[in-house]
Amino acid sequence: MHCPVCGQQQVSEETRFCSRCGFLLTGVAEVVKAGGVVSAKSTGIVGTADSPRRRGMKKGVFWALLTILVVPMMAILTVIFRIPPFLPVLGLLIFLVGGLLRTAYAMLFESGSSPDRFPDALIRDLETRNALPPAQSVPASAYAAPAGSWRDTNELERVPGSVTDSTTKLLQKEESDQ
Repeated sequence: MHCPVCGQQQVSEETRFCSRCGFLLTGVAEVVKAGGVVSAKSTGIVGTADSPRRRGMKKGVFWALLTILVVPMMAILTVIFRIPPFLPVLGLLIFLVGGLLRTAYAMLFESGSSPDRFPDALIRDLETRNALPPAQSVPASAYAAPAGSWRDTNELERVPGSVTDSTTKLLQKEESDQ
């Protein structure tokens, strides 16, 4: 695969960014395989967004319908463990009444308009998240010598050599004397 911006051949199909220009290559492979056709699946725009009211009503109805499953299970547990029948009543209150209250709240107080699927701020956020960081280069003219008395490595004091160094020097001296 080649980068569509600069033409650099990529090492692998799984490469996320172009090695030369930094272009985001995440969806390019799918577009190439599809013959240049951009599908809704690859763009992430699939289906429609539910309004907050619709989502709230779905949650409320789900909780209310969950009563059909939970209350009989709680009744069976009360019979098995021979305890007073407070579990089915508690389940009925929590699930049925809670679900109906959630549905009523959604109908009365939540917005019925569907939110914007991809607001501009979200699109900018996605673009910056998938992009390489900006170039951070400092020109060579910005570097200066350190302040104060800075010594070069040639100016450093010589530390007395180790025992091995002095022994080696003595042996070399003896060889040169002979």
